[in-house]
Amino acid sequence: MHALLEMSPQHAQVAPAIQDALARVEQRFAEHAKSDVRTMDVLCTHVERYRGKMLRPMLVALSGMACGKLSATDAHITVGAVVEMIHMATLVHDDVLDDAVTRRGGPTINHEQGNIAAVVLGDYLFARSFHLCSTLESQRTSMRIGEITATVCEGEMLQNASAGDFGLSEDTYFDIIHRKTAALIAVACELGAHHAGADEATSRRFFDFGAKLGSAFQIQDDLLDLVGDERVVGKTLGRDLAKGKATLPVIHHLASLEPGARAAAAARLSRGQSPTPGSLSIVPDLERTGSIVYARGVASSLVAEARALLAPLPDTGAKASLEAMAAAVITRAF
Repeated sequence: MHALLEMSPQHAQVAPAIQDALARVEQRFAEHAKSDVRTMDVLCTHVERYRGKMLRPMLVALSGMACGKLSATDAHITVGAVVEMIHMATLVHDDVLDDAVTRRGGPTINHEQGNIAAVVLGDYLFARSFHLCSTLESQRTSMRIGEITATVCEGEMLQNASAGDFGLSEDTYFDIIHRKTAALIAVACELGAHHAGADEATSRRFFDFGAKLGSAFQIQDDLLDLVGDERVVGKTLGRDLAKGKATLPVIHHLASLEPGARAAAAARLSRGQSPTPGSLSIVPDLERTGSIVYARGVASSLVAEARALLAPLPDTGAKASLEAMAAAVITRAF
């Protein structure tokens, strides 16, 4: 069973339905990603190694179940496969942008097959996700998926434009992570509720839940890039700093310094970090200014706010599992 879901004492109530939903999502993903061009088909098979927590499809199913469904409907399976395809496409493209060598403990597609193959594969997955989404009866879901995918691209562009800017404000940082990460998680929750028959207000509540959850998820990712265990995280640490990305702990650290020290620290960061196994040279500085603790506190507050949004829902195994998944986002080590 999924590691995040197992942390819920009530997971046994929903475990069979969620296992079934995720298996169906994987099958639908494979069916709709299949290509009669052998090279593309091989790459689509390869990208399955990128699959990890399947957080987004699980949130689609659990959100629907929290709104009264006993199990995921066919529409939930389609939406789950759509958001997973979009997520996979962004990972493939991110690895190109980051010159990444490993993902989930294995070689990236760009490292094995080159940047051209990786870019085209990402584009192909986007196209297949939109085609699959169009099979749903209502255009509403296709419109929301198109809107959110554009938001993800805008987040990537904002992040790229901010590369090397270690004077980045917290407001801009949160704008980036909302667009780049949280928006897709948010729409997964929203559409899970919508396809269970929830009204607009409830669907919006689920979007807000997912947005806060997604922001906390990204902050934890940023922390793991600094203080995680590379063997557990499954990818090279220190990539954010190497690419000039100012994440929340770094932004807080710099803001805590006197102007002269801040300028000197920012200049050092602009020259790049050279990670050593298991550590980064900036981490002791972040610990001295309380910046690691601060970022964890912000993530914890976001999770508390997300869980509070679920309070009006009936007490069910699905609701309890959503609450437990939210809590697990900030304690995970991978």
